[in-house]
Order: sequence, then structure tokens, then C-alpha cells
Amino acid sequence: MSRARRPCALVATAVFALACNQGLEPSVAGGVCPPGFVGICGTVRIRGAIPESTHVVFVVAFEQLPQSTGDLFSFRPTLPPQLPLGDTVATYRLPLPAGRYEWILAVWKKLGSLSPTNADTLLQEAGFYRDPNNPATRGIVDVSGGQSGVDFVVDFADMHPVSFWFPPSPAPR
Repeated sequence: MSRARRPCALVATAVFALACNQGLEPSVAGGVCPPGFVGICGTVRIRGAIPESTHVVFVVAFEQLPQSTGDLFSFRPTLPPQLPLGDTVATYRLPLPAGRYEWILAVWKKLGSLSPTNADTLLQEAGFYRDPNNPATRGIVDVSGGQSGVDFVVDFADMHPVSFWFPPSPAPR
């Protein structure tokens, strides 16, 4: 390559790298957490047609399974990352303080202003991390550093209102 072309190639490579990697943040290659990262990293496989009323899909973690609609806003982090919806596989990085998390999930949000009174109509569970040893149950993750391989499926054809997961109310007496 000639000396005149070398600077152009370097600039083009730098622009391409920045455009594909959200600035200078470390990338989450294959859902692997970068060194020093504290939280959860993984991949999400996206299935089904994206509903037209979709506002956003984001990944959150709960230290405990919510018991009521009021608990829905206790997720971590408080500014959750949005999933890109153009691909069938997306990587995510969820910065979390060290601790135990009982529910890691993708939340689908319908268009509209969200409040505690309408959360069950605007939010749906679109997929969650399952226990690798028992896929019928939620996977629990203990975060002490960067926990990689917390992979799950988002299936727009099999979403549930968030209250689906709440414990049943006691029978009236």
C-alpha cells in the first residue's frame, strides 16, 4: 500500500470500528464480559415477528422475583440496556453490583407512557435466563465479577404479562 493511501485506510478502519462499537467502549464479543466488568453478559436469540406496537425491549435483573406490580420497578440497572431488534442474535452487557439475581429477563414495552398503574398492560416478559440444569425454572446468577454466558431466548410469539409470574393471591375467606 502506498504511503498516501495508508492514512486513509487507518481513518476508514477507525471510523468503521467506532461506528460498530458504540465509541470506545469495550465490545461484548460473543456475550463475553470484558476484563474488570462487574455484571452479566450474554447473548439473546430473537424469535418471532416484532409486534408493531413495540416501543423498546430491554434486559433487566431482579434480586428477587417481583411479588406484585409495585415490585416491578425494583429492577437493576435503573437505566437498562436496550436490545437491538434488527438481528436474530444480540449481545448484551448488564452492569450490576455484586450480588445474587433471581430473574434475568428481556422486557417488551408497548408504546405508551408507563406508570405503576398500567405496568401490567404495557410490559411483558419476552424471555428469561433459564437454569441450565433445569430449563423449566429461572436461572439464578451470583455476580462477583463479570458473569458471562447468561444466554436466553426472546420469543415474541410467547410473551407473558409480568403478573403471570406473581404468586397467586390467597383465596378469599
